Amino acid sequence: MEGVLVTGTAQAGLAGECARCLDPIEDDIVARFQELFVYDDSEADEEDEGVSRLEGDMVDLEPLLRDAVVLALPFQPLCEEDCPGLCTECGARLKDDPDHTHGAPIDPRWAGLAALQDED
Repeated sequence: MEGVLVTGTAQAGLAGECARCLDPIEDDIVARFQELFVYDDSEADEEDEGVSRLEGDMVDLEPLLRDAVVLALPFQPLCEEDCPGLCTECGARLKDDPDHTHGAPIDPRWAGLAALQDED
């Protein structure tokens, strides 16, 4: 009889970008939450910051819902589980061109000689 135990489920739509290829993503998430809201006249210390309190006969669910939804968000959202992402050298989308390659890198010390070879 310390307070009111609130248990629930929240469903939210989310929109963002893939962490690898920057394609737009839209998805739905489900967040479950449970919190004990103690009565104002309870013996809990007033200085307890982690304690949720009833405000009269009302319960403020906003901080509880916000925390539950934020914790349910993916750390790095992906458009596909095996998304190849972007080329690190030129930024090309590897999903569109899976055989994307670059020539062997030229040592900058020999770059002047490579220019002479191209003239022939």
